[in-house]
Amino acid sequence: MVTSDQRRRQLAREKYERQQKRRAEARQKARRRAAVIGAAVAVVVATLVGLVVGGVFDKDTKDQAADPAASPSASPSPKQSPSPEMAIDQKAKYTFALKTSAGDINFTMDAAKTPQTVNSFKSLADKGYFDNTKCHRLTSSGIFVLQCGDPEGTGMGGPGYNIPDENLDSLGKANEQGQVVYPAGTVAMANTGQPGSGGSQFFLVYKDSPLAPSYTPFGKIDAAGVKVLEEIAKAGTVDGGSDGAPKNEVKIEKGTVTQN
Repeated sequence: MVTSDQRRRQLAREKYERQQKRRAEARQKARRRAAVIGAAVAVVVATLVGLVVGGVFDKDTKDQAADPAASPSASPSPKQSPSPEMAIDQKAKYTFALKTSAGDINFTMDAAKTPQTVNSFKSLADKGYFDNTKCHRLTSSGIFVLQCGDPEGTGMGGPGYNIPDENLDSLGKANEQGQVVYPAGTVAMANTGQPGSGGSQFFLVYKDSPLAPSYTPFGKIDAAGVKVLEEIAKAGTVDGGSDGAPKNEVKIEKGTVTQN
């Protein structure tokens, strides 16, 4: 007999496969358009396809997601969880230490600039939320990021609550394409493209990436961590494309947030 949990996971896998197929078709269409309208527009298309970001559900929630390339459909009756009460020093700096199967990735967070984001990540990390979770998405065209923070490893998971956008003007004024550069070493929140839709998913930038200034930048990766990301990127994706699951699985074995 198939249990409800097994059925839920099966449905999630099937939904993820359908989304992957739609993404591949979308990328093919984007390349055809780019061949006609020129390289400049191709960069914009790659970025837009690359960052309608998915993952703000908890393990039983199917809300709008936050993944630099997908918009999973919403569940008709999502299970919501309360956002954590403020429990950090809003004037302090914190370090998020990620012990991963590919190496250690550490980044600093400034609570004065992103108090809601830092408070949420500390609350989740203290509960072991990120432990034994996969970084489910690697991109190497248009934008250059590794995306993590989904307990399901599909781009559809999250904590069941949203946190507000913060610090969006910190990367400067947008250019004519409505973009700013998220520099290599930046950590930012994934979201649906809608205001205030972040959850637990975040992306680690390993090479300067042009994006709309809509994704809360809240961390700075140390030099050793950037090198780990570059090595992950060198291996590419499972299917050899520019957007997909990392070829070499990247698992967060332990995620810890400490005050500096």
